[in-house]
Amino acid sequence: MALSKGCLTAIAVAAAVVFLVLLIGGYLMTTYNSLVKQNESIDNAWAEIDNQLLRRNDLIPNLVSTVEGYATHERELFERIADARARLAGASTVGERMATSNELAGFLGRLLAIAENYPQLKANESFNKMMDELAGTENRINVARKRYNDQVMNYNSTIKRFPVNMLAGMFNFRAREYFEVPEEARAVPRVQFGNTGQN
Repeated sequence: MALSKGCLTAIAVAAAVVFLVLLIGGYLMTTYNSLVKQNESIDNAWAEIDNQLLRRNDLIPNLVSTVEGYATHERELFERIADARARLAGASTVGERMATSNELAGFLGRLLAIAENYPQLKANESFNKMMDELAGTENRINVARKRYNDQVMNYNSTIKRFPVNMLAGMFNFRAREYFEVPEEARAVPRVQFGNTGQN
């Protein structure tokens, strides 16, 4: 028994609708999963920064203690560093940790500039070892910061593009914050300790 022309048309329309629904559903599912993956990649990149910030935070007390032995009149700076360390340890959001870390980086720059005035301190083997550890940690922070900011840039640009922006809004995907280097940290001159090539 042959199907009528109207019946065939209805089947074709139904098949087209089902195909369209599957296509749209597949797109939505793929896009949503991609946003989740990008969001998790940002969290993972932040975790690496956070590990390095904690490592730096752990190195600071010994560094401050060594400098303090030579520059006792810098009590205010030492107290501000201690306060920033405590706030970094107690920060509960990424934004708070970024702001406090940037503040601490500025204080460290000032601490290093002070240390430059004390040749005996620069000759101290323990101080030089701590500076090497701190320099390595700062390098790891910079690499991790770049990786994090690259992830944030990709994610933020994805959620702003049409039609993903509609899906991102529906599922509450919000733009993530970049981890910028503070201006005061850029202005601080780099101080190198240890082997300077001078005899």
